[in-house]
Amino acid sequence: MKSPTDLDLGNPIRTAAIRELDPLAADLACFTLRRQNADVDLPAMTGALRALTPTVERVDTFSTEECVAAMRDLGMFLGSIRRHGAEPLELVPAATPVLHELGRRTDMVPRDTVHHYCTWNPVGDRQRMYTGDVQEAYLQESVRMVFPHLREGLELASRLSDLALEDAKFAQLTDELTGHTETMVQSIDMVVSHVSPEFFARTLRPYFEEITVDGRVLLGPAAAQVPLWLIDQAIWASDRSEPEYSEFLRDSIPYSLRRWRELYAHWDRIPSVVSRLVDSFGADAEEAVRRAPALRASAEALARLLRVIVVFRGRHLGIAKKAYDADLRLYPLGSGGASVELLKQIVDLTRATSQLTRPGARGHGHGAAHGGERRSA
Repeated sequence: MKSPTDLDLGNPIRTAAIRELDPLAADLACFTLRRQNADVDLPAMTGALRALTPTVERVDTFSTEECVAAMRDLGMFLGSIRRHGAEPLELVPAATPVLHELGRRTDMVPRDTVHHYCTWNPVGDRQRMYTGDVQEAYLQESVRMVFPHLREGLELASRLSDLALEDAKFAQLTDELTGHTETMVQSIDMVVSHVSPEFFARTLRPYFEEITVDGRVLLGPAAAQVPLWLIDQAIWASDRSEPEYSEFLRDSIPYSLRRWRELYAHWDRIPSVVSRLVDSFGADAEEAVRRAPALRASAEALARLLRVIVVFRGRHLGIAKKAYDADLRLYPLGSGGASVELLKQIVDLTRATSQLTRPGARGHGHGAAHGGERRSA
């Protein structure tokens, strides 16, 4: 059997290739799924999943890209069957070893993620959708547009985590990261403009429910799997978080790409960028800036980055409050497992952290700034 690839599945060339692939010949079945969902035709979608599921032996002939595309298409049926009240693998048990093998070959969890549902999803006539509603298409596009910027941003964050704040390049790299992060604000604005809270809460959210694979409960393709929180981890959250947010990060990381899991493990073992800034300021911040003038520019660049993240978080919180209002919601938690209360806590933590970028602001040293507990990977 083939081993998991060492290549980057987030590479733009591979992403484009995956979108073109249809290893299960599932184009027609995925298009028909929209009508089956509208008709609540559980027997038909179950039969389609059964017919599409390949043997493990056939999976072994697939390329890594074909494995990703196969998981994407099977995932549409997993989410649809679960939405209509059944555990898909109880109805089609033959899919269980296939999901495990597809997960092993791609070094991902044995079900579809937000990357399958959005990033690796074809566009145009072949786009895989649960409903076919234009609002669903906008939601998918909001993730698709962010993915390449987030990927570049995380590599910039990796460089920043190893670069001295007194280095003149630090501010430049941070501003580049801010530019990529601003795409998150554009994406949330697209969602606000084109996706109603009612559509998300009542129509689309039920398709993102968790399923059980060999006793393991796996979340659906949640937007929370798009890891802006990984930038948080590098910049401040590795040692300035709260226990609830730290737990959310640990629960979310298995749904990430391998490279991103490696970055999380690295950042969880070292001081955050903000903690290093506080240390660089020391007891006399103005004297520190006189000794190393670039330190002020680095702090100001970090403040700009954190302001953009706060804007995104604030708008996301506004959407969540509407979609998970008690009179509208069908579920108390987001599809990624976060509550509205946790989202508010993250906004507050980010705002508090941004204050530490001002020379003269007093930090709390290493360890959580607000009572959280430092953890190692």
